[in-house]
Formats: sequence, structure tokens, C-alpha cells
Amino acid sequence: MTRAAPIAFIHGDDPFPPVQAALGEHTDWPGLLAVGGALSLQRLEQAYRMGIFPWYSEGQPVLWWAPDPRMVLQTARFKLSRSLSKTLRRFLATEACSVRVDHDVEQVMAACAQSLRGGQAGTWITPDMQAAYAAWHRAGRVHSFEIWQGEHLMGGLYGVNIGRMFFGESMFSRCTDASKWALAALVAACRRRGIDWIDCQQNTAHLASLGAAEVPRAEFVRHL
Repeated sequence: MTRAAPIAFIHGDDPFPPVQAALGEHTDWPGLLAVGGALSLQRLEQAYRMGIFPWYSEGQPVLWWAPDPRMVLQTARFKLSRSLSKTLRRFLATEACSVRVDHDVEQVMAACAQSLRGGQAGTWITPDMQAAYAAWHRAGRVHSFEIWQGEHLMGGLYGVNIGRMFFGESMFSRCTDASKWALAALVAACRRRGIDWIDCQQNTAHLASLGAAEVPRAEFVRHL
């Protein structure tokens, strides 16, 4: 591994280091920028405006990341397949089925925390993280897109909106394609509001199949 510069430890109101100081791809922790601090609304706002996000497990200090490259879904490039569009229309035509926005953000976050991916031993959506983002939702920054069947939450996603960027945080499904339907609803809402980029943070084959692609961190930061 490449020898890396020391990681910054931040306390209180310490400023973040520049994102260019994040560890590089040939290190043990590519994209890691800083350690410490709290999940206050002021700190979160500062972080996201710089292209930085928190990601850590319970028992760890807060870890702040600014990876290079960054996975982004440009809303104009979202790929809604014919079959997915058809199943969504069929679902919405079913009695008591609906897409809701911000109906129950906290339930969406809890469901995402419980939805472990392959190889995960636990969740990064810790109780502290959920509490912080619930407070940020009440302040108007965090939003959820939800798939409901009657009063049963079947899937959804949540994220942060600042300016022309929606920062996707996590998604989950309790039935086939529910998270994709929620993403389609998010993309439609973003297009109506002139939000042209959705930050997906890291590259996955699933996101790439929907139209997401990597962009250099410098380009990502310029777009904020």
C-alpha cells in the first residue's frame, strides 16, 4: 500500500481539511478524510457542502469520507427499463398502493438500517446517525421516497437535498423492485425541481445498470 499522509482528527468546531487530503485509492482506507467530531446539523451541513459524508460502524468514532472518483446518477441518464415501468404502473393501479414523500422518514431509515447487504456484519446507519438525520429532516434537508401498500411500507430511500444535488444515503426493498420504484420517483421529483445530479457515493453494478457513472472528485465538488 502507498504510504499515506496522517488522517486529521477533528474536535468541536474544527474545520475539515480540504477534500484533496483524503486517502488515495491505493491505501487501506481510500477516501477517508477525517476522524472525530459530532453529527450536529451545522457539522453535517458543512460536510455535505464540501462533498464529505459520514460513514462508520457502531463503536467507531465518526469517520468522514470524500472518495475519488464519486458515483453519480445524472437524472437525464436514468435508465427506467420498459419492464420496470410496466411493473410500477401495475403496482400503482392496485388499490391502496402509492408512492409517498416524507410520510415516515424515520421508518425508512430504520428499515434501511435493518437491510443488511451481502458480507455486512452490521449497519453504518447507527442510532446516532438516525437521530441526527431525523433532526436534519425536521430542519428541511433530509427527504424520503416511499413505496406503500396500504399501511405497509414496502420499500424506499432517503437522502439529503442541498442546491442542485440530492445525496442518496440508503435504500431498501421488501418486495421486488420497490427500491427501484422509489428511485424512479426521486428522479422525477429531481427533474421537476432542477436537481440534475444524485450522489450515489460509491460504485456498484446495480447503480451502474440504472445509469450511474463515476466522475472525478474535482468535478463533483465543482457541481455542489
